[in-house]
Amino acid sequence: MRWQLPLFAVLVHGPSMVPTLRSGDALLVRRGGRVRAGHIVVARFRTRPDLLVVKRAIREQDGGWWIQGDNQLIEDDSRRYGVADVIGRGVIRYYPRVGRLS
Repeated sequence: MRWQLPLFAVLVHGPSMVPTLRSGDALLVRRGGRVRAGHIVVARFRTRPDLLVVKRAIREQDGGWWIQGDNQLIEDDSRRYGVADVIGRGVIRYYPRVGRLS
């Protein structure tokens, strides 16, 4: 069994979460816990397990989550890759400006 910290940091890459998050934003993420529709999450698509993404949880589906970016022009989310398994929920953006995530 591998031990893991309950909190971890991620760096946002790309424009898929604009205007909420921008490329270069750093987030603190809580591993596990309750996820609800509207939360910003870190997840892996079942069809792309090598890809770690930051997206918004939309709805529970097939034992996982349908997730989408806030930028509707970018479709590198569940519209392309299907259901994802959530690793954690974004708690706070700590760089470049501090802010709570909804």
